[in-house]
Amino acid sequence: MERYETTVEDGTVYIETAEGKLEIGDLDRVIDTVGGHAWTIEYTDWERQNYDDLDTSDQGLTVDVVDMMRAMTHGESFVETLRAHPAETTTDGEGALSPRLGLFIGKLLENLENGLD
Repeated sequence: MERYETTVEDGTVYIETAEGKLEIGDLDRVIDTVGGHAWTIEYTDWERQNYDDLDTSDQGLTVDVVDMMRAMTHGESFVETLRAHPAETTTDGEGALSPRLGLFIGKLLENLENGLD
């Protein structure tokens, strides 16, 4: 199965596809939405108690959000789902995200919380 890389160029996030670059959105918007350039791995007491086999040796490790994004690759179905979502913001307001950017940020947050798959 082919995987597509995430790139950042001139402050914009893209996914490299067979048809060219798929624009995802503004890098600064991604950074603001996830809470900054750095992400610190943390585990709750509940997670430690309920998952006996959970490896928490990375507790306290801080990762660079942009590095994590660049390490992300995407399957064809996810890329097609992104492509089907509007790249423009459909609502007004300070926290508004385009549906495409929101979907991408959701996957980024999942990877920050759970590691790359």
